[in-house]
Amino acid sequence: MSTTSSSLPGGTWTLGDLTVTRFGYGAMRLTGPGVWGPPADRDEALAVLRETRNLGITHIDTADVYGPRVANELIREALHPYPGSLLVATKVGAVRDEQGGWPPAREPDQLRQQVDDNLKGLGVDRLDLVYLRLGNAEGPQPGSIARAFETLVELQQQGLIRHLGVSNATAEQVAEAQSIAPIVAVQNMYNLVYRHDDELIDRLAAENIAYVPFFPLGGFTPLQAEALSAVAKRLNTTPISVALAWLLQRSPNILLIPGTSSVKHLRENVTGAGLSLGDEDIAELEKIGRQG
Repeated sequence: MSTTSSSLPGGTWTLGDLTVTRFGYGAMRLTGPGVWGPPADRDEALAVLRETRNLGITHIDTADVYGPRVANELIREALHPYPGSLLVATKVGAVRDEQGGWPPAREPDQLRQQVDDNLKGLGVDRLDLVYLRLGNAEGPQPGSIARAFETLVELQQQGLIRHLGVSNATAEQVAEAQSIAPIVAVQNMYNLVYRHDDELIDRLAAENIAYVPFFPLGGFTPLQAEALSAVAKRLNTTPISVALAWLLQRSPNILLIPGTSSVKHLRENVTGAGLSLGDEDIAELEKIGRQG
């Protein structure tokens, strides 16, 4: 399968001064179970990353904590030196503990170390996009982000970061970040049933700021999942294809980063996201969030 960025589902979006494909790739699943350790099949993991290049994908999402260090090292081995068209986004604000947990780490010295770790792992002098990861494993948590975000702004002013974003953030925290410095993207959990950010997405779209949803099938009840499967069956496709296509059609500022450790699955995701949903399909999908 061969394609170009212009023919990928959804076309392109401009993040700051960088134009990227709306269909991107998330590297978290390149690691071992629990996002810990090396992949079961290293050659396949590298093949997946090289296939993103072949497909014309120009937006890869990663973090030094994936593995830890595993995802970044694989990206570097597969794709370095990076083409000028490729944006590699990463995130800081958490570390990994011995139990595989993700404890917050947002003190200034911790953030500086994490930025340095990402720079070294990816083999670059400047990170294209850095998200400040907020909240915890349970989701966004209220509170001021000024001290942590200002640290990243300082690193941006030093030339170590090109663009800034926030992740796992409340709408209030997004606004607070914007009051300190420009952001180009927000990365939060959002899908057909988890619609908490509907108003935020529309506001960001009006401001030309990207919204990058994670867990496109996360949080579904059995009844909701059954309803999604029914729509997929009628359209002769898969639930993930329907979910991805719905996200692309939901708003032009939504960028997809579905992850996989399989070249075959990566190609299937690209094809599936290109599914054209009609008005009746969308109306039926909108009902899913009210079920369960």
